[in-house]
Amino acid sequence: MKKTFKIGFVVLFLFICLIPSLGLAVTGISDELSESGEETVFPSLKNEGGDGWNVDFLSDLGDWFEQKFAFREDLVSAYGLVTGKLFGTSSQEQVIVGTDGWLYYTDTLSDYQGTDLMTERQLFDAAHTLAMIQTYAESNGIDFIFTIAPNKASLYDEHMPYYYSSFRSDENNLSHFLPWLESEGVNYVDLFAVFEEQDEVLYHARDSHWNNKGAALAADTLLTALGWEHASYENADYEIRKDYTGDLEEMIYPSAVTLEEEIYYDPEPQFTYVNEVESNYDRRIYTTSDAGGSLLMYRDSFGNALLPFMAESFGSACFTRDQPYQLNSDLASGEFTALIIESAERFIPNLASNAPSLAFGYVMDESADDLDYTTEIIDLVVAEAGAYTKITGTLKEGSYEVDSQIYIRISGDAYSLTFEAFPVSLGDGEEGFVLYADNVYLGILGGEEYSYEMGLS
Repeated sequence: MKKTFKIGFVVLFLFICLIPSLGLAVTGISDELSESGEETVFPSLKNEGGDGWNVDFLSDLGDWFEQKFAFREDLVSAYGLVTGKLFGTSSQEQVIVGTDGWLYYTDTLSDYQGTDLMTERQLFDAAHTLAMIQTYAESNGIDFIFTIAPNKASLYDEHMPYYYSSFRSDENNLSHFLPWLESEGVNYVDLFAVFEEQDEVLYHARDSHWNNKGAALAADTLLTALGWEHASYENADYEIRKDYTGDLEEMIYPSAVTLEEEIYYDPEPQFTYVNEVESNYDRRIYTTSDAGGSLLMYRDSFGNALLPFMAESFGSACFTRDQPYQLNSDLASGEFTALIIESAERFIPNLASNAPSLAFGYVMDESADDLDYTTEIIDLVVAEAGAYTKITGTLKEGSYEVDSQIYIRISGDAYSLTFEAFPVSLGDGEEGFVLYADNVYLGILGGEEYSYEMGLS
């Protein structure tokens, strides 16, 4: 009897393990998009072109099976429910299971605990890059503001697990970044302070972003900072519907989501999409409304709920998730009256490493000519970039101060011009620069080849 029981248990265990594979025989093998949006193609035994065997076949097959096995979402959800409900832990590395059903994004944990801090030079890189963008915008008659969307854990950490909340730190990238924004004169709008003043929770419990009421508050704050006439939703009528699915909820319980409440204003923001839009997460969205002015807004996923309130306030608007910021092409039309850059708190380091595509123009300040242009440029690369020449390089270690600005003097046979380059953090402690020089300027230097020299302020 005992032997029969053991055999039956083993058979049952093997059958359960084979369910995903047996399910494939029913659902069939097809190439389709995975949950991440990437195409899951069954791997080939041969390399592309048929020139030899695919030595990574087994690894590729494992990756394919991980995305394609039958009942995947149900099994992921079941495992997530068991670990989350019974043990209070997360089955997904990207999700933190908090108390009372709250979920947090793991990528924000380093900000929450003050680990992996940016260096002072990296903080300068980010702040000075924003200051350069602001200078360019304002010199072309465009109003500019920059804002940071706070991480959910930064505002509402009362549901964070104790083994994380016990190590919360007030020393983080945001707290270190604010003094640099002030010293660089960046028009910064502090949404963190605005949200802290609110008595009600304005983020979703099972999503990483603010709700529609939080988005309306953020939009009102930004538009007020611009001095822009707009509709206020502070006392507007709204209804509450329990129909919202959080992004963190979908990660951890993909087939067992619990719908959350969302706020819907009546009437809703009035605007029209110009291009075909699948969702407000699309990379580039154009809108029109009956208002005046034109907005260019660089944003991330926090801009999804923010978009309708901003779109209603401008006659035309472009909302883009491009990284780096493609300012050369986006501002070429000269139509924009306002430029807003919104960044999630967890993306502050990206501001130091992603220099915008922007020809800042040559420097007319005579003090730039007095610099010592003997500083060595390491790994100098000069490449054509449409109507511009992109020049990049690395700074020699020890050659610069924390707040050194970078100037590149380009000389031809007849003339020389000096440009300020965007400072960038290259990773592994290295620092460099990116410069987009307008080929129209370079054309007046004379000759076909140029020399490049660097000076540091």
